Amino acid sequence: MGKKLAITGNQAVAEAMKQINPDVCAAYPITPSTEIMQRFASFVSDGVVDTELVTVESEHSAMSACIGASAAGGRVMTATSSQGLALMWEMLHIAAGMRLPIAMALVNRALSAPINIHGDHSDGMGSRDCSWIQIYSENAQEAYDNIFQAVRIAEHEEIRLPAMVCMDGFIISHSIESMEFLPDEVVRDFIGEFKPTNPLLDVDKPVTYGPLVLPDYYIEFKKAQHEAIKRAKKVTLDVAKEFEKVSGRSYGLFESYRLDDAEIAIVVLNSAAGTAKDVVDAFRDKGIKVGLLKPRLFRPFPYEEVADALGSARVIGVFDRADSFGGFGPMYMEIASAMIASGSSPVMINRIYGLGGRDFMPEDAEAVIKELVEIADTGKATTLKEYIGVRE
Repeated sequence: MGKKLAITGNQAVAEAMKQINPDVCAAYPITPSTEIMQRFASFVSDGVVDTELVTVESEHSAMSACIGASAAGGRVMTATSSQGLALMWEMLHIAAGMRLPIAMALVNRALSAPINIHGDHSDGMGSRDCSWIQIYSENAQEAYDNIFQAVRIAEHEEIRLPAMVCMDGFIISHSIESMEFLPDEVVRDFIGEFKPTNPLLDVDKPVTYGPLVLPDYYIEFKKAQHEAIKRAKKVTLDVAKEFEKVSGRSYGLFESYRLDDAEIAIVVLNSAAGTAKDVVDAFRDKGIKVGLLKPRLFRPFPYEEVADALGSARVIGVFDRADSFGGFGPMYMEIASAMIASGSSPVMINRIYGLGGRDFMPEDAEAVIKELVEIADTGKATTLKEYIGVRE
C-alpha cells in the first residue's frame, strides 16, 4: 500500500491530480479551493506532470478552456468553489450537453450575498440539475479516493459526462488529517490511458460539437443525456468494486450507519456525518434505535436504494447545508421523493444547518434526534422545516 501522511484536503486533491497527470488543466483561483491549483501549478512548473496548465481570466473562461481541450481529445481537470462555480453556470450545461468527461474538484462554499468564504453546500446543490455527476466526500481520504473514481466514471464509454467531487470548504479543505496515498503505479493502472471519443483534432473523421438543434430533435438529445447519467449509478458501483481491490477501501452509493433496524433515521451529508455518527452511538447506548444515512452519489440520485435503506424508519430527519428558498431543502426533496415513490410514508422533517460555515455541533444532532424520538411517540411533527443553530 501507499504512504500515510498528515495532510489537508486540498493537498490530497492536488496529489491525486498529480498522480492522474491530466493532459490539460484550466483554472482560476477562488477561496477555499485556491490551494489545489496552486500546488498543482508547482507540479507543472517542476516538470512532475506533463499537464498543460492554462491560466485564464475567470472561472467562466476556465470551464470554456476545459470544454475546448476535452472536445479536442484530452483528459481534462479543474477545481473551483462557490461564485466560481456560479460563474461557470452557462458552461456547466454545455460541458454536459457535449458529453465531455471533465473532472472537477468542488470545494463547497456559501454563495454571496452577503460575501462568505466558508463551507456550505449552496454551490453544489445549485448545480444539481446541470447533468454533472456529483460525488460528496466526508473527509480528505474520501475526497482523494473519489477523484480517481470520478475520472473513471466520467470517462466510461456508457457515460461520457462531466463529474464533480465535493468536499466541505475549510472544514475538510484546510484541516489536516491522517490519510493513505496509493502508489503512483497503482493509480496509473486504475485510471488507465485516456481514450477520446470523437475528438475534434481527428481531422480524418470530422465532427461537430454543440450544433443548433431545433424542436424536432432537441428533446431526443436530452433524453439520451438523462439515460447516460442514470447509467452512472451502476458504473459507480462497478468502479467502487475495482477501487476496493487496489485500495482496500469500500465505497457505495451512500453509507448506511446502524440503519438495519432503525426506527428513527437521520440523513446528513459530508463532514457533518462524522459528528452525527458519534451522537447516533450515544442514543443507541440508551436503547433508542436510531441510524444514519450519508449520501455519496447525489447525481444521479439512487432513489430505490435509499428508500430501501431507510425502509424500517418511521421518522426521518433530513439535514440540509443548503436551502431552496420558498421550498424544502434540496436533500429533503430527494429523500421525500424516494420514500413516496417506494410507497413508504414516514413522518419527515427538514432541518437547515451550517449555512456560511456555522459549526455543526454534537448538541445540534442531539436536539434533532430528541425531536424525532418525540415525533415517533406522538406520530406528529409540529414544524416540517426549520433552521437550527440560529442566534436568538
